[in-house]
Amino acid sequence: MGEEIVSDGVDAENETQAQNLWQCREGISEASQHFGGVYKYDLSIPLPELYSLVDACRERMNEAGLLSADDESKPVLDVLGYGHMGDSNLHLNVSVRRYDKEVEKALEPWVYEWVSKRSGSISAEHGLGLAKKEFIGYSRSETMVRLMKQIKQLYDPNGIMNPYKYI
Repeated sequence: MGEEIVSDGVDAENETQAQNLWQCREGISEASQHFGGVYKYDLSIPLPELYSLVDACRERMNEAGLLSADDESKPVLDVLGYGHMGDSNLHLNVSVRRYDKEVEKALEPWVYEWVSKRSGSISAEHGLGLAKKEFIGYSRSETMVRLMKQIKQLYDPNGIMNPYKYI
């Protein structure tokens, strides 16, 4: 906050406050699923633009006529984000009343393109998994993917660590 990177925030003054803040942060994911479901993205974005994706995504959902907190016919309730400033990690959550193909079409590959234009990563702390396999080219070159596979093969030749994952 002193460096004007953050406009508002809270610093824990003791362990109890730190634990309470962490409980609030952990509760975001659970609370966002309360009314239906959530489209979740674990991204890495340059710090100056960290929350801009949330605003851009909310605007995109509005423009597509998919977002309303009050209108039950609209699938998207809200778009929210939280994460870790220390490693530029953003958890983008699109909270929905129900899963909907129109929401999916509005999100993908748009989210990955947005991140790619800012030289971010489409897969931050939780790894690539299977769902993002077709989108890895938005943040990693073919050479980098090949090297990652070689490293995985070197350390896990039998495929027992995190089996059935892309890398």
